[in-house]
Amino acid sequence: MTQTHLVLIPSYNTGPRLLTTVAEARRFWEPVWVVIDGSTDASAAALAGMAAADRGLRVIVRERNGGKGAAVLDGLRLAQAQGFTHALTIDADGQHPADAIGDFMALSQAHPDAMVLGIPIFGAEAPRLRVAGRRVSNWWANLETLWLGIGDSLFGFRVYPIAPLLAVMAATPWMRRFDFDPEAAVKLCWRGLPVINRPAAVRYFRPDEGGVSHFHYLRDNLLLTFMHARLMIGFIVRLPLLAARRLRSARH
Repeated sequence: MTQTHLVLIPSYNTGPRLLTTVAEARRFWEPVWVVIDGSTDASAAALAGMAAADRGLRVIVRERNGGKGAAVLDGLRLAQAQGFTHALTIDADGQHPADAIGDFMALSQAHPDAMVLGIPIFGAEAPRLRVAGRRVSNWWANLETLWLGIGDSLFGFRVYPIAPLLAVMAATPWMRRFDFDPEAAVKLCWRGLPVINRPAAVRYFRPDEGGVSHFHYLRDNLLLTFMHARLMIGFIVRLPLLAARRLRSARH
């Protein structure tokens, strides 16, 4: 058990797959916190039973669904209040590799000022449209940071230093839904946080395997488009500073 780093799992109507994800995460780390984001699938009650028998598991319940970023924000605030400094976020649907948690946490502990970003290694079952589409967001995220090192902007398996992330989120009403992961990476780069990229396997589950996805192609791609438009404005304002930082990085 560590008093600085915790695993944070936001969940919305993930179904039985959530219980497997939580059990796997607990195999490799303590503590693990789960934020139930207004779910209506009885997952809160199921996890409460697990938590009653496991001191390393905590369940936080939001009455209304607010989105991934909003769920993470609630968890981060509580974590900071209890003295935690870093959080590894992992999706509730089992796509992310629980057995890589220790490796990512070790990197974060060795480099506490950095954010550790996962780079997805896709299997053959990964939807081609999802794989190809993320390249667009990755290109924009790297442009908005002058290629300071974001390996993948959308992959949610990553370790954040809590204090700077909370500061970034407190300054904007956005970052509460699907736009959370890419905007967090870009804005933390703007704040000067070093980036450590680490490959991690991804597995997509079919519906008959319990796979659940709340990604909506039109709605969420429009959200990402609006997000990158906002970030480009911020990028232009910060361009001299980012250019100087990029030059220093190239020299080293």
